[in-house]
Amino acid sequence: MQCRVDTFRRGSRARGWRGRTIASRDHSNERTHREHRRPPPRHPHRPDRDRGTALIAANNGLAANGFPVGVGYVGVALAFGLTVVAGVYAWGPISGGHFNPAVTLGLAAAGRFPWRETVGYLIAQVVGGALATSVIVLVGLFGPDGWLATAQDGGFASNGFGDHSAGGFGLGAAITVEIVLTAIFVLVILGVTHATRGTPALAGLAIGLTLTLIHLISIPVDNTSVNPARSIAAAIYGGTDALAQLWVFILFPIVGALLAGFAHRALFERTNI
Repeated sequence: MQCRVDTFRRGSRARGWRGRTIASRDHSNERTHREHRRPPPRHPHRPDRDRGTALIAANNGLAANGFPVGVGYVGVALAFGLTVVAGVYAWGPISGGHFNPAVTLGLAAAGRFPWRETVGYLIAQVVGGALATSVIVLVGLFGPDGWLATAQDGGFASNGFGDHSAGGFGLGAAITVEIVLTAIFVLVILGVTHATRGTPALAGLAIGLTLTLIHLISIPVDNTSVNPARSIAAAIYGGTDALAQLWVFILFPIVGALLAGFAHRALFERTNI
């Protein structure tokens, strides 16, 4: 910046951001002149995606009446984790409380869930996710003017990489975090729910807090999937860009879960699949 100022003070000519020549010999107006010609900022990611990340939960700021709304980045992570805590304790005794195709397949790979039952679980999880997102759309239809359109323009909390990553992370980063973090998630589940080594009373809490940590790590990278059903549900209303990148968040969480399941079975389990 200082170099550019000195150049103007010497009366030299510089090229503007659109290729036009800018002559500045009026030292008193040179700052105003440069700021007027400065191009609009270019963001490495879509800022509206930050608003869409949490939809209702993380719409930071104030409502029209001045009431504080939103829970922010940490609040979003806690919302996901606490939802799983409640779900595991409520429905774990009924179905196992998977809620996640990657978890179901990881448990099957570890010999803890029959492969023949996985298809029904996967269908139920995807349909349930789509219905839950549709409820959010219904709420948005009766929300503030423009709320639903803004959420959809921001990707509707969809996962993404490159221009659709909150932190500008690329495809390789998204693949890495989805494989690694999903594998860790499944290993924690397998550990805390083990028949002899696990701690059933604290299983839901451990699983939910692990998911919270995963979100704290990876929301800036790809908005955190580790759950293909969650990614599909958001992409349905997230537009063509979200749908185009959806394959990453279906495939690689499953890869991570299968790796964790097979590794856990080889190291710790003796159950036949």
